Amino acid sequence: MPLTSSERVTLIKEIADRMKGENWAVVDLTLSEFGLPTQDQWNGNTGSYVMKMVQGASESILVELARHLGLELPGQRNLPPPPAPRHLLRVFISHLATEKLYASALQKALLAYSIESFVAHSDIEPTAEWQNVIETELKTCDALIALLHPDFHKSSWTDQEIGFVMARDAPTFAIRLGQAPYGFIGRFQAFQGAGKKPELVASELFDTYCKHPKTKLQMRETLLRRFENSASFAAATKNIKFLEEFDSWEDGYYSRILTALKENDQISGAWGVKERVEALAKKWEPFPF
Repeated sequence: MPLTSSERVTLIKEIADRMKGENWAVVDLTLSEFGLPTQDQWNGNTGSYVMKMVQGASESILVELARHLGLELPGQRNLPPPPAPRHLLRVFISHLATEKLYASALQKALLAYSIESFVAHSDIEPTAEWQNVIETELKTCDALIALLHPDFHKSSWTDQEIGFVMARDAPTFAIRLGQAPYGFIGRFQAFQGAGKKPELVASELFDTYCKHPKTKLQMRETLLRRFENSASFAAATKNIKFLEEFDSWEDGYYSRILTALKENDQISGAWGVKERVEALAKKWEPFPF
């Protein structure tokens, strides 16, 4: 049954209330993913902004967004609570069953860069409905990596995995490991993996995700959180370097790095980091005088 005007108003208000606690970057990312408009300039708070942007949404989009946020829909029982927010970029590693050791090594190497990845033969519990788990990962991953070992295309699953993610228009990269890209895979950015350790391949992927238009915003959020949570002087020194390489600055970053400097003594006590944070703040000050 279609939503009544009263139900739409209630649902829009609940959506705005649920999203108002997020920072501007996450709000705009969420709106964009659901095909809703965004604006570069806004005089009000995030709650009023979300309410305005969502106001003209179709019923299907409104309901889908409400489900995403874990809201109760009119005439339905309470939905389960929303899953915990996933801040790390998550990639699906498509690989041959015979190459699971390399896939697992790459998975570990990527995690050092705060990038989560799914490797079917490592992550699926023996009792799980493995095909359902794989489909869920393919539907929710942010990107896909294809490990092109010889005979990659002879697998019953690898080409289907690539096709699934390609249909979602999510970034898909190929790693050449003895097999040249073919078919649709040839359209994707490819990396030379033969003769390279997984750690080096992970480093190259990290650099690419930080620059790719569909992943750089999420990577920036990840790196900023990593800086805010620096647990040692060495970590703070390492993490500030990533922030210095940003070529643009999102709303909220300015105040967050200054707050981190004030509240995290591993940042304020690290040699030279205080000055580097202040230099960043001056560079990206929202309203310089």
